[in-house]
Amino acid sequence: MGNICARLKSKPPPQSSAKKRSSSRRERRLDDAAIREQAIAAAILFKQHQQQQQFDRSTSLRYPNGVSKKNNSNTLPRSSSSRARSLTDPLLQPHQLLNQGVNVDDLETNHIVLVHGGGFGAWCWYKSIALLEESGYKVAAIDLTGSGVSSFDTNIITSLSQYVKPLTDFLEKLPEGKKVILVGHDFGGACISYAMEMFPLKISKAVFVAAAMLTSGQSTLDIISQQAGSNDLMQQAQTFIYANGNDHPPTSFDMDKSLLRDLLFNQSPTKDIALASVSMRSVPFAPVLEKVSLSDLKYGSVRRFYIETLEDNAIPISLQENMINANPPEKVFRLKGADHSPFFSKPQALHKLLVEISKIL
Repeated sequence: MGNICARLKSKPPPQSSAKKRSSSRRERRLDDAAIREQAIAAAILFKQHQQQQQFDRSTSLRYPNGVSKKNNSNTLPRSSSSRARSLTDPLLQPHQLLNQGVNVDDLETNHIVLVHGGGFGAWCWYKSIALLEESGYKVAAIDLTGSGVSSFDTNIITSLSQYVKPLTDFLEKLPEGKKVILVGHDFGGACISYAMEMFPLKISKAVFVAAAMLTSGQSTLDIISQQAGSNDLMQQAQTFIYANGNDHPPTSFDMDKSLLRDLLFNQSPTKDIALASVSMRSVPFAPVLEKVSLSDLKYGSVRRFYIETLEDNAIPISLQENMINANPPEKVFRLKGADHSPFFSKPQALHKLLVEISKIL
């Protein structure tokens, strides 16, 4: 400020026009150089600030592995991920914000396969697909039988193997020696468990996102029954369909669209709830009833990770904890502020955890 004031108060002696033009050019050159130096300094400061914000906004603390598959201790290694919204988000590319220093070519696999939950389809992963692909990952989102764009009638699906066939077909066609990371959401957890038992050598890691993580001999219905009576909202939202007549078991069930926001999307943007309300389909009931057979030799050989959703009204955190304690994964991560659909409510934080898991050696 002192220099500015001094220039305002003092007047230089008169100069000729040529001298004035020469002096003006020199001043402009000096000003340009100063501006460039300031711009470089500002860019460096912004970069440092951006990197600092990266850790302030979304913290993911990993602890040394302390849980074996036979350890039933309630103390599990956890990772906390909570990301506040920032006004700078629209100005930054996702890979700049979250994944600086990631070289996907150095990973065991950069191929991630996303498996939706009951009633959803591949469409629900649209944010995750974009973020992962922008970060250099190869991504496949599967429509299970009778889901998404599949024209199959959900009421005639009679087994888990039939429901999961698009996923098992995909894995079967993988070239020899190629591996993928499976990510399953909701009922997709049971589906990737089935696939892990069938193709353990083709799966590098399995990530359960607010998902059914079963033990051998257990069905998804067994898991749901653990919260019977404690989740009135779930019971209110389910409408069973009896395509074979009321004297036979239900063939599928729908979700009451008026309750979708409260049950599945209580933290999600309105536009994503609108997308879900016109895209969700019936959930086949027979696969939900089916008990899975999982062996230590096959299913147990695949590294498992669980991502908890703390604001989940469909699979409450208490039920997620029960599954984790009954069948401990290698690591547990937590998504603060995430509802049952973190690909909508916390897409950036979910993406950061998927990248983090892919980098675990």
